[in-house]
Amino acid sequence: MTVFHLDEYIRISEFHPASFRKYLKERLANIVWPKEFIYVNGNADPGEECDRLKKLIGSHPVDVAFVGIGENSHLAFNDPPADFETDEAYLEVSLDEACRLQQLNEGWFAALEDVPKKAITMSVRQIMKARTIICCVPGSKKGRCCKKNREGMISPSIPASIMRQHEAVWLFLDPDSASLLTKE
Repeated sequence: MTVFHLDEYIRISEFHPASFRKYLKERLANIVWPKEFIYVNGNADPGEECDRLKKLIGSHPVDVAFVGIGENSHLAFNDPPADFETDEAYLEVSLDEACRLQQLNEGWFAALEDVPKKAITMSVRQIMKARTIICCVPGSKKGRCCKKNREGMISPSIPASIMRQHEAVWLFLDPDSASLLTKE
């Protein structure tokens, strides 16, 4: 199994508590031991890192993408309005204030000014190339975004809404994140 990392802050040490590299190593790679784990290096030059990742992922069909949805409806770090058109596999993106506030409120940073303003993320189109998408969205703070993603328009202003165009998405919500959905 080859695993590709979705996103990472730019200019953050892999030893910082908020580093996704650190998180994935501790909670996935060091437990499951995949054949290869290709991390996003947030300390590398962003353009060069995006090129490196594009070359690597281009030679691997993606069977499953494990994703989440942010409070602002971001998919990976594709904040609204997300680029649904780019063919680039990875992008350098600016993180909006809502995304940065989520990271602060989750306790990863002491102050908003500590939350990085830029990240490298897998593009929406690259995520949508996966044969299957598994999306887990827990918590009451995600209720509004779940409602918009499931019941609103498919739009770059609601990035995760694009998953409704994929033929094989498994969306896992808990009672809190599903609490605002229209009952059918």
